[in-house]
This record gives sequence, structure tokens and C-alpha cells, in this order.
Amino acid sequence: MEKGLAAAPGIGIGKAYIIREPDIKIDKSPVGMERVPEELKRLKTALECSGRQLQTIHDGAVNRGEKEKAGIIEAHLMMLEDPMLVGQAEEKMHSMGIKAEYAFSLAIEEQVSIFEGIEDEYIKERINDVRDIGSRVLKNLAGIEMKDITAIKEEVILIGREITPSQMAAADTKFVKGIAAETGSTASHTAIMARNEGIPAVMGVNNIAGLAAEGQMVAVDGTAGTVELEPDEERLAQLKIRIARTQKLKEELMSMKDSATATLDGKTIRLECNVEGTESVKKAAEVGAEGIGLYRTEFLFMDRNSPPDEAEQFRVYREAAAGMAGKPVIIRTLDIGGDKKIEYLGLPKEENPFLGFRAIRLCFERHEMFRAQLRAILRASAYGRLKIMFPMIATLDELKKAKGILEKAKQELELEGIGYDRNIEVGIMVETPSAAIIADQLAKESDFFSIGTNDLTQYTLAVDRTNEKVSYLYNSLDPAVIRLIAHVVEAGHKKGIPAAICGELAGNPKAALLLLGLGLDELSMGPGMILRIRKLISSVEMSTAVKIAEEAAEMETPQQIEDYLMQKYRELGLEYLLEM
Repeated sequence: MEKGLAAAPGIGIGKAYIIREPDIKIDKSPVGMERVPEELKRLKTALECSGRQLQTIHDGAVNRGEKEKAGIIEAHLMMLEDPMLVGQAEEKMHSMGIKAEYAFSLAIEEQVSIFEGIEDEYIKERINDVRDIGSRVLKNLAGIEMKDITAIKEEVILIGREITPSQMAAADTKFVKGIAAETGSTASHTAIMARNEGIPAVMGVNNIAGLAAEGQMVAVDGTAGTVELEPDEERLAQLKIRIARTQKLKEELMSMKDSATATLDGKTIRLECNVEGTESVKKAAEVGAEGIGLYRTEFLFMDRNSPPDEAEQFRVYREAAAGMAGKPVIIRTLDIGGDKKIEYLGLPKEENPFLGFRAIRLCFERHEMFRAQLRAILRASAYGRLKIMFPMIATLDELKKAKGILEKAKQELELEGIGYDRNIEVGIMVETPSAAIIADQLAKESDFFSIGTNDLTQYTLAVDRTNEKVSYLYNSLDPAVIRLIAHVVEAGHKKGIPAAICGELAGNPKAALLLLGLGLDELSMGPGMILRIRKLISSVEMSTAVKIAEEAAEMETPQQIEDYLMQKYRELGLEYLLEM
């Protein structure tokens, strides 16, 4: 049995389908200026070939009704036509007299650098998409034949050093029963896709592509993070029983899609989704989300040469409002900065961008850009139940300043005779320790709190979670983080405002009853976790959750808290919901 990272829950059984492709060797030697036109032609041919391949994958996904996959490939097709990416490669050929492969690889790495160091894992995963595109074009330049994943017509486990987003999109989901990869993380785009599509996945399995043989029977346990090669008949029978039990549970959960989220004794809590873009809003609606707890707007500002204007943003936010049919949609204003290298912003390089010029701090300086976004959100609020949320608030003065700019935007719309929701709610992301500590003061100026546990954990524990040397310290179940959450909830409730969590902790089923017991009013997460957490909450009384939270709050380490929570789930007979 091989061990790895449990990236997408569930058990899958199938024949090993191994994706082995040779390493791409880049010739960095100069070719001379006289050969540049020939290299430009080679690049054009490779781009066209890549476009045809991706279009075939896209059409297959559309025909199968797999909209999310089709959307990913549409983004890849747009990258192929990105004048910045292609223009950078062409410029390097002209200025350096180098081969198309080398020029394009340099252009790709420059694009990758734009996303490196990004704190938001959702946005950061765009790196994999850029590299996926780069790899495809470079393989076509080198004449490397790629395995035709669209031809899979039997139940398989995809195995490889890396399983890319485009490979995931190429495969027919009904035949892919699991994924085992040597690289990747639980936050990788492939892992996210696997979770959304219910495909068990294990990442970081050492040398799995070398250990497995083509066509060999393989079992993947994405809950335990294990891969079994050639399990015997007795083991297969055990696994098939678990698969059948999980399928029955999924059907049971789908019956809760249109239900409110409430404990056995009637205490309600809203379960909402974190989204980015129109397609993910549709996904949230499909799984019965009770609103959008975090609508990321950064995607609108990336992969372009200038910021989106007010009209473009208005159309996007209006679609989000309409897509949720009257349910609340919390739009977070631009959360971008020194760690997100967007060329047209001309941001200075910072030694510590996570503590620097970002989010609301950037918006205060780029006043016109901020004003355009606020006007767009206000205008769209006439078409649904939108709310505004300011990120990275650290002081009361910052919140008052942001609200002052919002008030001026409202006055402008009044003078122009443009409608908007005059009662639109305004809240903040509580993601700095300072904001958590002065939550009682911030509550006087806020209509709601939403705790960003990713940042709050990082800043509270003084740990860079991207640094392998200290990442072991990063744990949102740390007692310090739990106590700050409890403090924010209490401060909000004393002023009569709700408190939510929109960080990764909200979508962790192990933490569901703890967060319920702490008094959270809303949890916002990825769409794949909504129904499972609804089932967990609906299976207990509020008094049970409160007792769990009280006891957990007295513990000294994250491991003690996690072990205690698992013990309680077993006592309540709910551990099966963690094993799906």
C-alpha cells in the first residue's frame, strides 16, 4: 500500500492508465537572427495545433454536459491567444535570436511569476493552468506525441507524475474512477476538480507512475490517502461495499439540496459558497447553497493589460445577483497587491508583500479603480441581494475611510439618477489579529463579519504556509485561532451582527460541529462540501455542539482538538460522513 495526500475523498477501483511523457528538453543555444522568421512560424504552427487539441477536448466536455471542464478549457484557449504571452515569446526571439521553445518557455515562466507568492490558493492555482498550456505548446514544438485521454472507454485510475487540468478535462468522468499522482497538493486545481466531480484522488504518492503497471488493477482511497496495487478479491469485495454505501449516502444528501440547514432542535445556520465567476455561481445554486459567502473579484483584474471598467464589472456582478435568485451574494472588493504581480498596476517589489501594499491599502491609493468597482457593485445591487465586503481591514480608521468612499459613490449615483439598493449591507473580512481583537469597535461600523481563517491563521501564528520549514505550524484548529474566532463571534453578537467564516476551515467537515458550537451564523465553502456539512449539522442538537466547542476551547494543541473532534464524531455515529 502506497501513501500520499488525501486530496479528494472516496474510493475508486479501476485499471491503471499511466500517463508517461518524456521530459521536455529546451535548446537554449542561439539560432541567429536569420532563422527567427522560421522559428516564429514554428511557434505559430504549435499554437494552432494546441488550439485544435484543446478545442476537441472542449467540444467533448460540452457534449458530455461537463460545463466546468469546458470552462477550464475555454480559459486555456484564451491563454493561447493572449497577446501578452505570445508577444513576449515573439519579442524574445527577435531580441535574443533564440529558438521558439526557449522563447516560449521564458514567456511562460514570466507569466508564472505573476501568480507566484499569491496568498489566495484559488487564484494561485492559475500557475498550474499556465504551466499546463506551456507544456502542451512545448510538446507540440518538440513533436512529442501526447496520450489520447479522450479515447478512454473503460473504468480507469489515472496515474502519472502529474495529472494536469487539461488531462482531467479531456477524460470522460464516468470512466475515471480515481487519480494517483506523484506531485500536486490538496489545493491543486486537479484536486479541486476531482472533489467537485466526486473522483477520489491521492497526491504526492512517491514514484507511483514507476510502481504501477499499465492495466493493473488499482484501488485509490482519497479519504485515507492510500493507493493499493493489485488488491486481492477479498479486499476488492470490501472496497466495493464501501463504494455502494457511499453512493447511497450521496443520493441521501442530494435529497437535502433544497432544505434549510438546522440542528435537530431547530437552530439554523446558513451554508454558502465561495465562488469566482458565473459558472461557479451556477454550481453553488445546483448544490443548494443558501447564498454566496465570498465572491472573489480578483479574476476580473488578472490576465489582461488594464483593469476592467465599471460597465464590465457591473455586468458580471449583475449576473451573480441574478444567478442566486434573491439569495445573498457577498462581493469582496479587490483583494490584490504586492504578492499578486499584475503588470499594469506597476506595483513595487516588496520584501514581505503579505504585510505590505495590498487589498484595501492598494484601493485607497488607486482611488479611481476602487470607485469604479464600488459603483459597479452598487448598480448591480438593484438586481438582487448583494452585500459589500472589505478585505484586509486592520484598523477602525480603515473601515471608516472605505465606507466614506462608498458613501461618495452612492451620492454620485443619486445625482445621476441610477438605482441601487439603498439598504445594501457592508461588512468586513476579519483576517488580521488586530481586527479580531478590536472586533467590538469594528462591529459598530459593520453589518456583518466574515472571518478569513486562512489569513487569520497565518498572521496569528506568524507562519508563512508556503515555507516548508515552518508550514507544520499552520493549523486553523490551533487554540489561538479558535479563541480569536470565538472572540469575534461574541463581539459581533453583542452588537447584533452575524458572524461567518469564509476560509478553508468552514469547508472542513471535522470542524463543522465546533464552528456550530462557537455560534457562527454562516459558513461559506466550496460547493462540494455543502451537503455533507448540512447533514452533519442536521444530525445533532445545538446543545451538543456548544458542549463540543466549550471542551475544545480548553485544549492546548491543534492535535488534541482534532483527536477530540474525531472521538465525538465516532460517539455520535457520524464518522462515516468524514470518510466519503
